[in-house]
Amino acid sequence: MNKEIAEYDLQASSSVDATKKKLNEDKNLFYKVKPFAVGGVSGMFATFCVQPLDMIKVRIQLNAEGTNAIKNPIIIAKNIIKDEGVLSLYKGLDAGLTRQIVYTTGRLGLFRTFSDMVKKEGEPLPFYKKCFCALAAGGLGAFLGNPADLSLIRLQADNTLPKELKRNYSGVFNALYRIAKEEGIFALWKGSVPTIARAMSLNLGMLSTYDQSKEYLEKYVGVGMKTNLIASVISGFFAVTMSLPFDFVKTCMQKMKVDPVTKKMPYKNFFDCSYQLYKKGGIAIFYSSYSTYYVRIAPHAMITLMTMDYLNNLLKKFC
Repeated sequence: MNKEIAEYDLQASSSVDATKKKLNEDKNLFYKVKPFAVGGVSGMFATFCVQPLDMIKVRIQLNAEGTNAIKNPIIIAKNIIKDEGVLSLYKGLDAGLTRQIVYTTGRLGLFRTFSDMVKKEGEPLPFYKKCFCALAAGGLGAFLGNPADLSLIRLQADNTLPKELKRNYSGVFNALYRIAKEEGIFALWKGSVPTIARAMSLNLGMLSTYDQSKEYLEKYVGVGMKTNLIASVISGFFAVTMSLPFDFVKTCMQKMKVDPVTKKMPYKNFFDCSYQLYKKGGIAIFYSSYSTYYVRIAPHAMITLMTMDYLNNLLKKFC
């Protein structure tokens, strides 16, 4: 009898240990996946909120290449609504959300993962390490998200082209399929150099300064929504100022089409595009859409970062 009881206790103990092990494994997996899931959801929500501003920003950048360009965002918004309808402000939203699923999930998730890897327990992460993590995460995220980013630019630019040059993509997946079929699979990474450069500068300006600002502000303002809001405003400014020149070059390269007369692309590469644009308008041309870009990127960064903090705090209560 005692032997049977001992065997039962041993089996029960083994079962409890196995259950605990399984729970710990599930918990570890959850904490590994959490920064990616939270980052992706936050980015998608922010993209939905600012998609009309992104459409206007792209139109300003595309107009800047021509003469007598309209740069007033209000006039451009009125023209879009008048000529194409209100819903056209959300053209490319599917590509934008697809891009967030890949790009923002990657860059925000990798930033937290890299930060946790190099962080010493009980100590704040040094600023230079934040910068390194932000640059690495931004570069990798942008490389993965470039196909969706390219299709988004093509969809938004299509209505600005002459009728004979329109591509008439029906949506993000049609754009991805046709680009790969008509231009080759590697064309999906066309403009990837400025895209990666933009993402690295954006991540550097956005994530490193956000965490650093929060650490500084918490000493004087305390932990809470007010601190997060001020920190997000600071990070939004740096993200915009550091990334806009790369964003402008990226937009020009991704929407370029073979010239029907010369049978050549207007720009050879990232550096040639930058040089030709500089010849047209100097340094100022790279910041021609600063106000619209700021209104688009700064709120996107703020919404993303504050949504991330909200979701992380929410998950702490229930998980």
